[in-house]
Amino acid sequence: MKSLLWKKNRGAPAIEASNGARASTCAPSLACKSRQKRPPIGHRLTAGVSATSTPEAAVPTAQAAAPNGTGSATIYIPSQKTHSLHAQGVEVIDSLQDWAEQRLLRFLKPVQSSWQPQDLLPEPSSPDFYDQVQELRRGAQQLPNDYLVVLVGDMVTEEALPSNMNLLNTLDCAKDETGASTSPWARWTRQWTAEENRHGDVLNKYLYLSGCVDMHSIENTIQRLIGSGLDPKLENNPYLCFVYTSFQERATKISHGNTARLAAYHGDTVLAKICGLVAADEARHEAAYTNIVEQLFIRDPEGAVLAFYDMMKKGIVMPAHLVDDGKHASNNGGASLFLDYATVADSTGVYTTADYADIVDHLVSRWRVADLRFPGGKAEEAQQFLCQHADRVRRLANIQAERKLRDRKRGKARIASFGWVNGRQVSLI
Repeated sequence: MKSLLWKKNRGAPAIEASNGARASTCAPSLACKSRQKRPPIGHRLTAGVSATSTPEAAVPTAQAAAPNGTGSATIYIPSQKTHSLHAQGVEVIDSLQDWAEQRLLRFLKPVQSSWQPQDLLPEPSSPDFYDQVQELRRGAQQLPNDYLVVLVGDMVTEEALPSNMNLLNTLDCAKDETGASTSPWARWTRQWTAEENRHGDVLNKYLYLSGCVDMHSIENTIQRLIGSGLDPKLENNPYLCFVYTSFQERATKISHGNTARLAAYHGDTVLAKICGLVAADEARHEAAYTNIVEQLFIRDPEGAVLAFYDMMKKGIVMPAHLVDDGKHASNNGGASLFLDYATVADSTGVYTTADYADIVDHLVSRWRVADLRFPGGKAEEAQQFLCQHADRVRRLANIQAERKLRDRKRGKARIASFGWVNGRQVSLI
């Protein structure tokens, strides 16, 4: 899963790290069989899918319960909120159980028909294993440093899969309650995770065999990232989460598709096939999550449009937004590894601000946001914002492109050394 955070910030770069506080782990669980009265639209925006974070100075650092109409509470902590699913949302998620059983699980492939990493890499038991490795290395030697930085960043993101599974299992009404629950939501989470696990596995093994990167630095990064976690501000709310994963899976499909295309361009056919298969998996997972959100729009259009609006206002963060190798900042004047990696991804065309805008456009069209009808209020405001949001992002992308072009003409150079590629320098323009 991959995406970069876009924020409207007086012409600031489109790629920005998120520094929000972690959610409280002591928040009460939601009673998923609740049948409380549906709250009014305004209440749903503030106590349900809020478009803004709570100011740090306005709340205590411990729990501060606020009724949300479910018999539970929305928990406010600095710059963050938890357990925000509104009463109508509880009913909607509960009503999707049969749909998830019959339709969602169809997006999973049987293990026996799935590709495995070993299908794509040299066979260790083969007499000519070393010859196969040398052939792989000949292809990898053609890859430039900026491409390798992006490939490593993508692999590290995939290897941080435990954080993604952990995130899904924080969702009210849609998590795996036991670790081996037979509910359709729990089975989806486990089997989706199992499919995704192959992505980091195959890319990690490829990079190890390629001899082009510093595996110790990369492994250090993976351990740090898993230990740091992931905070896309989903508030334990499945509405917000499924909007987020719909966006993320499409972004990841685009990213891996572009790394496949560039690998082929540089003459590495092995890597091109690997990245192409990963992209195909991400496309299937994107279809699953967008179908879930489509059901939310059918059953609760106001709640769905407010959730979509909320995530767009926050900005979609990449799962690796807390990435750190322990050395990048000190070696590059305090620079963020995440921001530098994201800048290289943009400059190589693997994943750009324009891609972000295209995804917004696609989801607005996919969920037919422009066709919704609301009698004014917050939902209509959210709809109007969403229908114009892609153009806002594109304007920022144009400003960034003009700035880069101007810097190149003026001979300005911005570089960073990446430990992932043995300290070699890569251009950031």
